Amino acid sequence: MAADDRLDLPMVGERQSLREQVAQALRAALITGEMRPGVVYSAPVLAGQFGVSATPVREAMLDLAKEGLVEAVRNKGFRVTELSDRDLDELTELRHLIEVPTVARLADSSRAEEFERLRPAAEKIVAASERGDLLAYVDADLRFHVELLALSGNAHLVTVVRDLRNRARLYGLAQLAERGTLVESAREHLALLDALKNGDADTVRQIMIEHIGHVRGIWAEH
Repeated sequence: MAADDRLDLPMVGERQSLREQVAQALRAALITGEMRPGVVYSAPVLAGQFGVSATPVREAMLDLAKEGLVEAVRNKGFRVTELSDRDLDELTELRHLIEVPTVARLADSSRAEEFERLRPAAEKIVAASERGDLLAYVDADLRFHVELLALSGNAHLVTVVRDLRNRARLYGLAQLAERGTLVESAREHLALLDALKNGDADTVRQIMIEHIGHVRGIWAEH
């Protein structure tokens, strides 16, 4: 890895397992675009930047490989997976097919209390967007959508969507933050909860379509 490819990575401590801490830090580097698609990163070199042995870095990178975020390159390290426009279109289509009708079917004023329990998560998304904390945004956003979809009672569906979001969530967030539109996207979660509480399936469907389409539009500019 060339000198100008050195990443601004944090030192890690002992509160979590080293593997978990390294994986979290690498996800942050992916989200912010510091780790670039197509570039091969050496586990020993990254380990030196983290101040740890190469083993937890390799383990963390293998975890990311299972999520489709990086791929192993024999005797060299790991390459950040690059998604084509077709890949992004296909991921977007799958999200539309699964998430839009599933969430729309949840709209029911008698379930208002269940939706209200998700409001703190939605507010965390907004707060993270306002301070430009992309990692916190992604964590809160994933938690919100997974918990919302879990209300459908279909655990397999939740697993599939979690995987889709892990593969696609890294694209475009930095641009949203830079343009100041991340907050606007974040507030869609609050509007979604209001529509669900009101039992307004049509509005829920429209918000979900716009929300997913909004993200794909940012990807197109990435």
